[in-house]
Parts: sequence; C-alpha cells; structure tokens
Amino acid sequence: MKGSQSSHSYVLNKPTKIEFHKLRILILDAPNNSNVKLYLHEMLDFGVTYLVRTCETNYDDSAIIEENIAIKELIFNDGEPPSDEIVAEWLKLVKEVVASNGSVAVHCVAGLGRAPVLACIALVEYGMHPLDAICFVRERRKGAINRKQLEFLKSYKKRKNTGSCMRFCPVM
Repeated sequence: MKGSQSSHSYVLNKPTKIEFHKLRILILDAPNNSNVKLYLHEMLDFGVTYLVRTCETNYDDSAIIEENIAIKELIFNDGEPPSDEIVAEWLKLVKEVVASNGSVAVHCVAGLGRAPVLACIALVEYGMHPLDAICFVRERRKGAINRKQLEFLKSYKKRKNTGSCMRFCPVM
C-alpha cells in the first residue's frame, strides 16, 4: 500500500479492564519495541503499579521501569494452567497491589490465555464464583481461556489464607 508504514506502532488487542470491588487488573497482549509506549500510556491511565509477565519478554522495559511500574515475571507454559507456586506469587502480589489501592497489568503473548487465567484466579480470591469469573473475563476479552485452562478454573477453589503460613504450618 502506498504511504503505509511498516512500523507496528499500535496496540493489537485493546487492553481489557477488570474491576471488581478493590481489585483492578489490566489484561494485555505482549508489547513490542515499537508499541511499548502505547501500552505504557494504557497502564498509566489505569493506575498500574505492577506489570506481570507470563511469557518471555521481547521488548525493552526501561520506559516502564522509569515510570515506577515494577515488573514481575511469572512465566508458565502457553495453553497451560499455572503451577501452585505461580498462583501463590500472583496472589501475594495482587494482595499487595490492592492494599496500596493500585492496579496490576498482566500480559501473555496474545492476552487470551495465561493473563486471563490469572485474572480469573484473582476474581475468585476476591469473592467471585469460578464460573462467574470466567464469564466476567470472557465478556470483556473475547476468545479468552482455552479448554484446559477452563477446566482448571472451574475446579479452582479459593485459598483459605493467601500470603501466610496457614497452608504449610505443621502446628495448627
């Protein structure tokens, strides 16, 4: 096309805002070097204080860090549910962000699998039934969550006490 630019300086999938009580999550697909500033703008507009990556990075994150957005990598396999360790780290971070009245952004490659799964887990922890959480996310992010992840989420149970030793303490 005449006059078209080959630069990919746009956001492929519109970021999805998930808000439930004090919980605020922004689901994204993965930025790249040509559009990371557009994603940064979306994160700043939503009050993001933490960015969680669930996949390998392919962009320079220095502009994000310069805006005082902390970055946490919680990488797990595409198309799969997260491990217990990933869930525990995610919930610890979400609890911290909610306590500070911030919001968290989470991305995977396309923003349709790993990131929405983590958002659903947080919704369940903050009081939503698993099926309601799945519908809540899917209504806002079309095509989110594959069959394997769906089965995982349908059977996900709210943890009794996130962020403490209750689950592991031998003396109770």
